[in-house]
Amino acid sequence: MTSAVLQEMLIATAVVGVFLFIGAFLRAKVPLFRRWMLPASVIGGAIGLLLGPGIWGAGAPLPFPEDWMTFWAALPVVLIVPVFAAAPLGMFMEPGGKKRGFGEMLPTVLLMTGIFSLGGSIQYITGFGVNLAITAISPETGLYRTFGRELGTGFAGGHGTATALGSILQDFGLPWWQTSQGVALTTATIGLVGGMFFGIILINRAMKRGETHYLGGKGELPRDVQQGYTKEIGQQKSIGRETIYSSSIETFTVHIGILFLASGLAYLLSRQMRVWIPDLFLPVWFYALLIMYVINFFMLKLKLNWIVDTKVKSRITGSLSDFAITAAMMTMPIKTITQFVVPIIIMCVIGFISTYFFTFPLFRKVFKDDFGFERAIMSWGVNTGVMITGMTLLRVCDPEYKSPVISDFSMGFALMSIFSLVISPIDYNLLAKGSTATNFFWNIGVFVFYAVVAGIGYALLVRNRRKGTQN
Repeated sequence: MTSAVLQEMLIATAVVGVFLFIGAFLRAKVPLFRRWMLPASVIGGAIGLLLGPGIWGAGAPLPFPEDWMTFWAALPVVLIVPVFAAAPLGMFMEPGGKKRGFGEMLPTVLLMTGIFSLGGSIQYITGFGVNLAITAISPETGLYRTFGRELGTGFAGGHGTATALGSILQDFGLPWWQTSQGVALTTATIGLVGGMFFGIILINRAMKRGETHYLGGKGELPRDVQQGYTKEIGQQKSIGRETIYSSSIETFTVHIGILFLASGLAYLLSRQMRVWIPDLFLPVWFYALLIMYVINFFMLKLKLNWIVDTKVKSRITGSLSDFAITAAMMTMPIKTITQFVVPIIIMCVIGFISTYFFTFPLFRKVFKDDFGFERAIMSWGVNTGVMITGMTLLRVCDPEYKSPVISDFSMGFALMSIFSLVISPIDYNLLAKGSTATNFFWNIGVFVFYAVVAGIGYALLVRNRRKGTQN
């Protein structure tokens, strides 16, 4: 690789940054973008797509060089690895926090894990089910066998996970990987916008019914949150602790170094696993996740937890995600995606309906007066957008985050991640080689598993309530 190639890569990355800035500006200034809380990466990437050769070809208003387009298409595939590798880093390292007994926490954690995961699982079932139905009725539609995976990937996973889908399918050697990534980004955008839109409607309805705990009037997000910034320096949050003095090494450098270490080892392990077990299909980022669990374990054993600050880690992965999502949006194969517009609309509509019925009624029945609606609205937001969507909708209901929803949700999410270590290898192997029907029935099995988890949690919760009544 020559310095000229690196220079072109730097220039191409700078162009992505320009569209990110354009997206941030428009998010702050355009009321529609503020109302739907669209990220700058989605807005800027969409503008780059609309002005670039992906739609117009050689006559595009901005005829980006082919080398740039190739680089941008590859950028998300690489950047998504350290983003996913970061998930275990910092687990069990944060100081302080109110501690509850294991018996007290277990029912709630199982319920949060089970019900939240049911909302995501039903999306995969819906997606593959729509594929089977449309293929049976109109085989000329030409749906590829993994079509439908994009609903859960985009809705429950968000734009970051949607971007990763292309990397996964590319690793598996599936020729439609870029089309699938584009479809997933489309469902992610529909989920994000629809999740916020329907979420606000559901909050206002719940407020009128007296189902919310903290809303005395109409729930409304502060303007600063909507526009994406605040000029009040005193209200600007810190991005984290300086865990190491910069005279030695920058704190950001340490965190980035750990993420890159896990990512580099993951690529090496992935290559070796292809030699050792050729029939095992796992994406590179899954190996990075496993390696980071090991790194995090040894850091805890060596009492090096003081080195890691999860806020700093989040800012780094957030930055990588911004560039990855923008680049993925700018290179969406929009012409190919448009031929699947009807199946996409059908599965998204059914996806919203099914996610609702496996979220709000269940939380309302199980938790009743224990912040049932607040738990449901956060789960709805995360399962149709991203984590920040759920937290944003929760903030409308619970402006100061006084409820235990976030802490309970985070523990449930952690347990789901542990379950995923077993489920994901099977899932990815079926995605790589299995038929649409095989993936459909497998996801029904996953749905049943999480229903059992939720059922065990509910049984334990009822038992604890009876004991409390007797005491």
